Amino acid sequence: MRRITLLLLLVLLLLTAGVLYVVLPQVLSARKYTKAEHKVIYSSTGPNINIYSSAVSDTVRLMVFADTHLWMSDEREEPYREYSARMAGAYHSVKHFQTGAPTTPEESFLATIRLAQQRGVDAIAMLGDIVSYPSERGVEWIGEVLDTVAIPCYYTSGNHDWHYEGMEGSSESLREKWRGERLMSLFGDNDPDAYAVEVKGVRLLLVDDSNYKITPEQRDAVAAEVKSGKPFILMHHIPLYAPSRSVSFGIGHPEWSAATDKNYKIERREQWPVEGHTEVDYEFYDLATSAPNLLASIAGHVHSYGVDIIHGRPHYTVGANAQGAYYIVNIMPKLQ
Repeated sequence: MRRITLLLLLVLLLLTAGVLYVVLPQVLSARKYTKAEHKVIYSSTGPNINIYSSAVSDTVRLMVFADTHLWMSDEREEPYREYSARMAGAYHSVKHFQTGAPTTPEESFLATIRLAQQRGVDAIAMLGDIVSYPSERGVEWIGEVLDTVAIPCYYTSGNHDWHYEGMEGSSESLREKWRGERLMSLFGDNDPDAYAVEVKGVRLLLVDDSNYKITPEQRDAVAAEVKSGKPFILMHHIPLYAPSRSVSFGIGHPEWSAATDKNYKIERREQWPVEGHTEVDYEFYDLATSAPNLLASIAGHVHSYGVDIIHGRPHYTVGANAQGAYYIVNIMPKLQ
């Protein structure tokens, strides 16, 4: 009887081992696939970014640029000359970011739009400082150009788009005023503080962080994208903080405060707050840098190409479009 019992146990062990041999690799494979669902591979060369993700099923191509700094104006600007004079003279002649040849913001903008058409992009994203001050003629001209293009265009504002230097008021009140009076045609029907659009299964979240501050509603907009689980790209003007970066990478920067604000007198604006960032600012930063479904973030403001890797995700900055700079972003299904 004892020998029979041992034989039965041995048979049972062999059967169990056989089942594990067949089933366990399938379980592990399924578990591995689940974990890899939002894993991403990146490559970039110059103004071209390639993003491969198993969370996308179709190729998406985007044209992204910032900091064109158009300075055109007409007689409607006369009452505001004292506030726009410095920036109106700042970008009359610049050098192209690739060739070094002389160019202008207008030429660069037109060349970028032509390239977007040639590359057959699915959407254009303009990430702020497209004008050097809230110029009525400048915004009208942008609209006239974009009206000739059969490509969806999305916009968020930069600090210069709504800033008249020396005009009295807080950054919040001035942004509210001049976005409302001059820039709304660029936003279309979208909420200028934060809005999301979907392009072939990829979400684009555009957030106006142009005064270095984040509202609870903007924080919640990122939280909503994270909760959705869909792949998304954060697009904004002021870059996210990364160690060793200057306070120009101001969102979430621990040293951003009145003590480090070196330009408020030149730009004739209110000084950054003594206490620095708020809890909401840091909550936004934590969400934006830890979101498992974030593909990347892209910002402007610093007028230079760069990338910082935070928690395994890239956070890009694009050079100044005044000099012709841009990104072509290709988002593709992950290669098996």
